[in-house]
Amino acid sequence: MTIPAASFPLSYKDAGVDIDAGDALVERIKPLARKTMREGVLAGIGGFGALFEVPKRYREPVLVSGTDGVGTKLKLAFEWNIHDTVGIDLVAMSVNDVLVQGAEPLFFLDYFACGKLDVDTAAAVIGGIARGCELSGCALIGGETAEMPGMYAAGEYDLAGFAVGAVEKSKILTGKDVVAGDVVLGLASSGVHSNGFSLVRKCIARACGPARDESKLPATLDGKPFRQALMEPTRLYVKPVLAALAAHPVKALAHITGGGLLENIPRVLPAGTSAHLRKGSWPQSELFAWLQRTAGIGDHEMNRTFNNGIGMVVVVDAADAKATAQTLRQQGETVYEIGIIAHITDGAAVEIR
Repeated sequence: MTIPAASFPLSYKDAGVDIDAGDALVERIKPLARKTMREGVLAGIGGFGALFEVPKRYREPVLVSGTDGVGTKLKLAFEWNIHDTVGIDLVAMSVNDVLVQGAEPLFFLDYFACGKLDVDTAAAVIGGIARGCELSGCALIGGETAEMPGMYAAGEYDLAGFAVGAVEKSKILTGKDVVAGDVVLGLASSGVHSNGFSLVRKCIARACGPARDESKLPATLDGKPFRQALMEPTRLYVKPVLAALAAHPVKALAHITGGGLLENIPRVLPAGTSAHLRKGSWPQSELFAWLQRTAGIGDHEMNRTFNNGIGMVVVVDAADAKATAQTLRQQGETVYEIGIIAHITDGAAVEIR
């Protein structure tokens, strides 16, 4: 059988993959990544694999890893053309998780996938990733940009990333030492962070009505334009919490992500204990009040869907609570004493009343 010759040659670019655009993006990324370099980096962006040496100051280092994405918050990024903050979300969702084990984030890698590569958009996203790494003290040492025609709608992309940190084996936080009488401190969130956006988008659609009339939305929430309030990136708790860990005997940390206060705090509590949180011990922002009112949901659903104003929980002995809170405030955190640890009574691991 004779295979007929093609009437014209086909290149990879004809198939929808622009190698030159990919190369241009890498050149845009390199100076951003250089700003995040730190001790331990042996080889970063450009190789087949990134090399990192655990700092020698660790005597018994245990590596802690975390991975996450940004979720449907990206849908608003596409719709509103806001791409410079979702990279911070990507970093924060992983490094904050690594942090709760008591670990210092060391390095981060990202994965950016799209149907057609727009260098400016991708550079804005990855610029946010680099900024998140810089603020967390971890190095952006590698990643992957995948251009896959037909996999994503025009103008859309997806993000994933993972962080690796280290902690001394003797200092791993497991929550095993938490006992009744310990104090629960709450660190304020910067907004919705990066969870619950499927419901956020439903609230926006409900408020706008079938005509998608955004004039029906609040002009501002908490002193910020509506879109900015919703897209405010996830708060990075790394440096303030590491400072607190260095100065005080913290017993447990919980990153308040999907599942909210009700499902994340129990992950760090020993059997037989529960967290009794005082309703009203931290303020509900205009943003969360609007979401609750628009969704028409009760407090229980709010506290298991959103962080509802508390992005990180710190559990300490009652004798250490005041000093720990002071250190965190000196590091720029807004801190509330939101409850205590108690013996479990009715089976609820978290009570808010």
